Amino acid sequence: MAEPRSKRPRVTLPACPAHRPLPGSRVRQSFPPAVEEGLCGVTGALLELAYCLQALGEYFDQSHVALPNVSKFFLRQALEERKDAEALMKYQQERGGHYCSKTIQKPNCEYAVGLMKALEVAMAQWKTMIRYFEEIYALSIENADPHSASTIKKQFIGPKIRKIKLMGDLLTNARRLDCSQDGRNSLGDYFMDRLQKEFRTGIEPESSRHCSPCLPLQQRTGAAEGLKQPQRESSQHRNGIGPIYATIHCTTMLPQCNDGTGAKAKQGREGL
Repeated sequence: MAEPRSKRPRVTLPACPAHRPLPGSRVRQSFPPAVEEGLCGVTGALLELAYCLQALGEYFDQSHVALPNVSKFFLRQALEERKDAEALMKYQQERGGHYCSKTIQKPNCEYAVGLMKALEVAMAQWKTMIRYFEEIYALSIENADPHSASTIKKQFIGPKIRKIKLMGDLLTNARRLDCSQDGRNSLGDYFMDRLQKEFRTGIEPESSRHCSPCLPLQQRTGAAEGLKQPQRESSQHRNGIGPIYATIHCTTMLPQCNDGTGAKAKQGREGL
């Protein structure tokens, strides 16, 4: 006889004892109250995580630390966690639920005064968030709510796993460079801030570095070459046989006419 399968120990989800479903909601359908309460608690945990990451970002931007790229990295991560919390709020509203506003606790990261400690704190926080989302996923399956389970798995668990892998790589490089753990600045901290790819290029998307209305040089050159053909055709059809092409895209790239027609037209206007 097979032994009964032992249940996986459940992590205590962030409690929301004052949460009550909205009475008379017409859009609510197959949204268990237990799942709604769990999502409400996890949303508050995401906001606390964003507050913690923001505190780390502001710390590394101080003058006696002076690691601007590390600061921007943590601030960007804080913004992403805040967006995840807002996405959970939006999802609860779409399902007919609501988010209970609660007090966001002060981040307990004053001891993270070095780059190594800050990376370890962020990694531990994301591991806790993954456990929360895994419990919400299991709770959704138990309460026959496949829509919540699919949403949590695709939009929240996957990205958090990739972030933990990223933090593991950063911690490995920080140990390799012997970064500080007690707040004393070291040469390894400077190298991580200046040379680490995720700190330098992971701050803003690649497309935002260029002005969107500006075209690359090759495209502008191609557009100018394409304008030469209509100009030749227009000069051939000035006898009234065909239309004159007057499509102008960029006046600075138009070729100048050297046949003297422009000067004659100008003299004619002046004579008038």
